[in-house]
Amino acid sequence: MNTVIECKNLTHYYGKRLIYEDLNFSIEKGKVLGLLGKNGTGKTTTINILNGYLEPRSGTCRLFGEDIRQMKPQTRERIALLIEGHQQFAFMNVVEIERFYSSFYPKWNKVVYYELISKLQIDPKQKIQSMSCGQRSQVALGLILAQNADLLILDDFSMGLDPGYRRLFIDYLKDYCSSEEKTVFVTSHIIQDLERFIDDCIILDYGNILVQKPVKELMQDFHKYRLSLSESPDLSEKRYEFIYALEKHKSGWELYSYQSKDKVEQELRNLGLDYGDFSEEEMSLEDIFIGLTGKY
Repeated sequence: MNTVIECKNLTHYYGKRLIYEDLNFSIEKGKVLGLLGKNGTGKTTTINILNGYLEPRSGTCRLFGEDIRQMKPQTRERIALLIEGHQQFAFMNVVEIERFYSSFYPKWNKVVYYELISKLQIDPKQKIQSMSCGQRSQVALGLILAQNADLLILDDFSMGLDPGYRRLFIDYLKDYCSSEEKTVFVTSHIIQDLERFIDDCIILDYGNILVQKPVKELMQDFHKYRLSLSESPDLSEKRYEFIYALEKHKSGWELYSYQSKDKVEQELRNLGLDYGDFSEEEMSLEDIFIGLTGKY
């Protein structure tokens, strides 16, 4: 079976507040899916549903072909979970916590753990309680990889890591998952990290799924243009559907669209809009995320 995660029509509320409705997605073996969204859009909620900690209002979710509500212990052993906050036993040191965790996981691979600890330059004798937030995160990430699970579920995995260590860890994680054919479901508040790591993405807004497609396709299909306009179009009118978003700045306007540069210019001319200084600007995944969700 190549499908590792399959969720159909997931709908969830907190009280009367809709988190999302009819969320559908699947992850094939060896793929990395990133769930992106601002705070409160349902990223951690989805993590909790996947692990059976939270019952969705409706919909089904299957991991390795089994319903999450009836999952066998042998199947749970194939899943490694990193929850937001990276809770650990602070009185242990790096070596002690590895020995403690290893007793719970039949497929434990301490080589991966110590290799990452070495790359991140952490003293094996250092106690967790004396570490910075970033160092604790690094130890937690090493413990996750050492479980040698088939599926890694990582909630905000880069929290506390400085830019250099984030890049080092992501490169290591990418190589490790690719060589070992691991499947990954990941969320992060730091979007630029994921551009180099994930294969597919889902971008959530409050109660809506804005995008669900491979990252390469999204970066090819979504565009940002800079231009000057003599008037602001009324985006509630259907004739402006080629414009996804339009923002005014001191230096002019930013226009986001799924249409090509030539197509957008043609639409502007057809509508008789007085525009000038039209140019396309290259975007990162973070730029695309902001274009789709807005700055605020």
